[in-house]
Amino acid sequence: MPSKIEIHKRFNAIPFPPKEREKLGIAIETIGKLPINGLRRNPENGTCGWYIWCGEEMSDDADFFKPLHVGHILEYLPEIEQYLSLPPGYRFLVAHEYEDVWQDLQLTTL
Repeated sequence: MPSKIEIHKRFNAIPFPPKEREKLGIAIETIGKLPINGLRRNPENGTCGWYIWCGEEMSDDADFFKPLHVGHILEYLPEIEQYLSLPPGYRFLVAHEYEDVWQDLQLTTL
């Protein structure tokens, strides 16, 4: 897998790494499904803006995402750690050797 620096070079993104004490939203119940999805909104209120889920569908249920400190992501999904430095407005989808990363400006507009 590419390093964090390579990810940013490949996708022409300015690194914006989250702090370990910040929280992200993760759908714990979906871990083990593919693909692994992530989207990053603007950070606010101690969160880094990342929302991570596995599988084809993201639920609208209010309790779908659980808070997790960024520093603990390696315990759950170590394969996505390299993507977490992408700035707000980015999304990713990965499954085995497949990788798709793109900018979605709607994520950062109100």
